[in-house]
Amino acid sequence: MAEEEVGIVESFFAQPVVAAIKVTGNLNVGDTIHIKGHTTDIIQTVESMQIEHDQISTAKAGDEIGIKVTDRVRPHDHVYRVIGE
Repeated sequence: MAEEEVGIVESFFAQPVVAAIKVTGNLNVGDTIHIKGHTTDIIQTVESMQIEHDQISTAKAGDEIGIKVTDRVRPHDHVYRVIGE
């Protein structure tokens, strides 16, 4: 399973369970991502993304987005897009 880094977690919000991510590559709704850190290891599909509460379908390098996550993530965790499932 190949992976390409597409972002870094900047912060985490418990209610709702959302990660703020600084995007360093291209990311689309429907992509499978892998969030990895010292104590984080989550694989999930991106079901929705927002910038300043507006729904978007594609994020590009430099965007700061929010996505719902299935579990706690931590600042500085790396976000990878899974390629070629």
